[in-house]
Amino acid sequence: MILYDCHMHTDYSDDSEEKMEEQVKGSIEKGLKGICITDHMDYEFPDSEKYNLVFEYDVDKNYKEIDELRIRYPEIEILKGIELGLRNEPGVAERTKARYKELLTHRDIDFVIGSTHCLEYSDPYRPEYWAGKTVKEGLRTFFIATLENIRNNDYVDTLGHLDYAARYARKESMEGRVFDGRDEYIEGDNGDVVDEILKFIIDRGIALEINSAGLKYGLGYAHPRGWILKRYKELGGELITVGADAHKRIHIAYAFDEVAKILTDTGFKYYTVYRARKPYMYPID
Repeated sequence: MILYDCHMHTDYSDDSEEKMEEQVKGSIEKGLKGICITDHMDYEFPDSEKYNLVFEYDVDKNYKEIDELRIRYPEIEILKGIELGLRNEPGVAERTKARYKELLTHRDIDFVIGSTHCLEYSDPYRPEYWAGKTVKEGLRTFFIATLENIRNNDYVDTLGHLDYAARYARKESMEGRVFDGRDEYIEGDNGDVVDEILKFIIDRGIALEINSAGLKYGLGYAHPRGWILKRYKELGGELITVGADAHKRIHIAYAFDEVAKILTDTGFKYYTVYRARKPYMYPID
């Protein structure tokens, strides 16, 4: 059983309207022992004005609210986290890294997720990212960017939703065929780059996140896909963080029973929760 949801958003994130207190109350109703609030900080998010998405917020205000909720709801542990959107474009990569390191300095932070949301000055959520690419090509570009990002930002605690781009890997070909990330993204796709990512995070003591949002979106798998989890285990990876990536109260701890089975079937006996940037292991059963 997994009793900590360590990837959760509130209305501090531009893509969520859920109040933090509602996420806390919903987590208590689900019987969780603890949660980590990890709102989005994506400096220089592309076309912010065009899409009305900024993904920047007042971290100190966010953490002050967590302090207040800790007093109000002592029955659940509420951890202070953040999800950083890592970038690899020239110039942007250097500027965002410096800003993130400054952001993390002298703050009482429990947990830092490092995620790739944007590359090529776009987001795989947007159709323009996939223009002229097959699913395999689009994913390869994404995985290479992720490798560059984690090498350049190895101060994070976990690598978030490693195959995030597969969620949006849909495009219609000239012949009218629809390429779908659920079908075209097969076992071992771009395995050479994935191996480099996994070896790097294992070497640096960075955890790998299993994110149940893929199940929520109907992909048929959590992020990352099962063969990546298996490969991580084969390479000696042990640190697994678990999150539902809930932007709404109804999605807290989404499909955690299924996630637990995925992990145990792959050979994992423990999942990881971070406090004050240090890992603590909890049995899955």
